[in-house]
Amino acid sequence: MPDRTRESSRSLTRQSVMVAGFCLLADTLTFYYDTAGTLPATRLWGLMTGLVLVDAALASAARLSGLVALAQAMLALIGALAMPDDGTLTDLNGAGTLIAAYRSGAWLHGRQAALALMYLAAGSIGAHMIAGPAPTDWRVLVLDAVKEALLAWLVGRYTTARGAHIAELEQRTARERERARHALADAIVEERSAIARDLHDVIAHHVSAIGVHAGAARLGIDAKERSPVSTALAAVEASSRAALLDLRRLLDFLHNKPAADARQPGLDDLDELIRSVAAAGLDTRVLVEGDRQALEGSLDIAVYRVVQELLTNALRHGDGQVAITLRYATSSITVVAVNPIAAARRFGHDTPHRGLQGVSSRAGLFDGSATYGPTPGGSEWKTTVTFSLDGT
Repeated sequence: MPDRTRESSRSLTRQSVMVAGFCLLADTLTFYYDTAGTLPATRLWGLMTGLVLVDAALASAARLSGLVALAQAMLALIGALAMPDDGTLTDLNGAGTLIAAYRSGAWLHGRQAALALMYLAAGSIGAHMIAGPAPTDWRVLVLDAVKEALLAWLVGRYTTARGAHIAELEQRTARERERARHALADAIVEERSAIARDLHDVIAHHVSAIGVHAGAARLGIDAKERSPVSTALAAVEASSRAALLDLRRLLDFLHNKPAADARQPGLDDLDELIRSVAAAGLDTRVLVEGDRQALEGSLDIAVYRVVQELLTNALRHGDGQVAITLRYATSSITVVAVNPIAAARRFGHDTPHRGLQGVSSRAGLFDGSATYGPTPGGSEWKTTVTFSLDGT
């Protein structure tokens, strides 16, 4: 049994014991003060003992509610027979009768619930008939039975029906929430598939064309000639092939069908990345500070993608050089990139730094941060990205 269900059961048990205790206290004190000095001691304490037993039974299991109702009705009749023949009916177990009626209406169903109500109504009517010196008006007897049995029984039925209705509403809400969750998941899968198709149709086509044209141009140059042009074309070919490979991996992940040997690049692929940008003309220096440590998969990928973005930015906007520092600490890893700003761009207008915004988003996923901007003097651009290791 789950802890929550067990605690709820214990709470209900404590409440039923408390209700039975208060009924017992109210009935015994009322009966004692009403009959003290008017009944023989033996009869008084005999009725008190019976009252204690039937009121204590109000804390019993719900399935015994019918027997408890019968016991309350019989005690009411016995009490009426034991009272002095003076035409008055002493309230022996009024509180117990009300709670027994409520329990019967709330916990019993069908024939058992109807029988329990009949027991209590018969006990009320019989007690009033026995106590009266003369035949009592039947309308008065019915009204007494309604007050002492039927109303509490109906309240119990209403409470149970209301609880069942609320439970049904909660279940319906939970089902609707689950359907909405599945619908959202299906929509996300469909959107990812659409994005994958668009990426393939647009990017893959153009990147493939770039690679083909670069290869054709390189082959058109004399093979014996080693010129910057042929070197650059070879770098374009290699970069386009690497881009297509990365694109296929991303498309497989978007389709939720990654290849068995598919692997996202990480810091172990950093040397290859540096060689590719070096072939494109970017002089890259890498410095590692602290004890290098293996990173968790998603963090390893994120750090690699950040370094890739910083190298791309240096290649596009810099002056042919960049210094990358990987700083390992106990609870964080920091990537620092410093590159000269190309003279033609030093005094240009600000443009949206969408790539750097993506870098900030990647760092934020790992409770990190990113800062970037020109250094004092405006001749260099510095980007610092910190990733937390505490959550990995």
